[in-house]
Amino acid sequence: MNSKSRREFFELVFGSALAASLAENVLAQTSAGATGIPTRVLGRTKERVSILCLGGWHIGSVKEKGEAVRIMHAAIEEGITFFDNAWDYHDGRSEEWMGDALAMEGKRKKVFLMTKNCERDYSGSMKCLENSLRRLKTDHLDLWQFHEMVYDSDPDWVIEKGGLKAALEAQKAGKVRYIGFTGHKDPRIHLKMLSKEHPWDTAQMPINVMDAHYRSFQKDVVPVCLKKDVGIIGMKSLAGGSPRGRIPTATGVTAQECIRYALSLPIASLVVGINCVEDLKQDVEIARGFKPMPDGERTALLERVREEAGDGRHELFKSTQTFDGPHHRRQHGFAV
Repeated sequence: MNSKSRREFFELVFGSALAASLAENVLAQTSAGATGIPTRVLGRTKERVSILCLGGWHIGSVKEKGEAVRIMHAAIEEGITFFDNAWDYHDGRSEEWMGDALAMEGKRKKVFLMTKNCERDYSGSMKCLENSLRRLKTDHLDLWQFHEMVYDSDPDWVIEKGGLKAALEAQKAGKVRYIGFTGHKDPRIHLKMLSKEHPWDTAQMPINVMDAHYRSFQKDVVPVCLKKDVGIIGMKSLAGGSPRGRIPTATGVTAQECIRYALSLPIASLVVGINCVEDLKQDVEIARGFKPMPDGERTALLERVREEAGDGRHELFKSTQTFDGPHHRRQHGFAV
């Protein structure tokens, strides 16, 4: 797919020539990593990160800690040097296991480490940070993101209750380098976060072939992030909700197509769920051989899932509360 054709596709998807040009710039900054896995620039941070990010939830779901550590070490050796986590992944186990893995043989220095703040208020945020630093066995986070901006009041609470104040103080103290947010429910909430005066460094969101047809983050949020130079982190490339996703088998869409599609959009990195060495090898192979998906192939892929994707029944993290974290449900008075 040549540059002109790709720009035309982006203009069609994002609705403006400016957004299309910015999207093209993101992909143009892709560089080959030392191990063959490409890297991209993470928005305004100007940091280079691997185009695959190791997801923390799946790490905590591995049956044995030793196997989880082996997966993390193998990921680093293969060139995945961006690691994701959050306190509420398996009640802190994901952070603890990741901390143990990164404490070995200087591995922490090789990784751009991100975890998430599950609180909205000042004191809760400070406590969350200190606990994460302890579990991860590090004195600083490269990226700290407000977790699960999924309820309408979340963007206001982060400001009004002091969560952002805590993050900024932590940044000034050198405990946090960059600040962002995540969410999976509704593009409106991301747009509300992006409308705040604070210049967010990153935003994490669902990026997959189904998303294009229902509450679309790639259509509504990505262009705004590009204009504001916010680093875009994709997730749920297989539509989430199970070890290897929820894309209906009837569509014939493969995991490889899903990952290639997501990486063909102007994201800096894609969080991938890996809980065995076989999945790691498969995803690494896709990343090393990555070439942007041609316009015709991408259009055909979107058309193949249109009927299944239109009502959100395969993106339950958007259309139901099934995948809203219990901690965040309690914050908003919902039953767990």
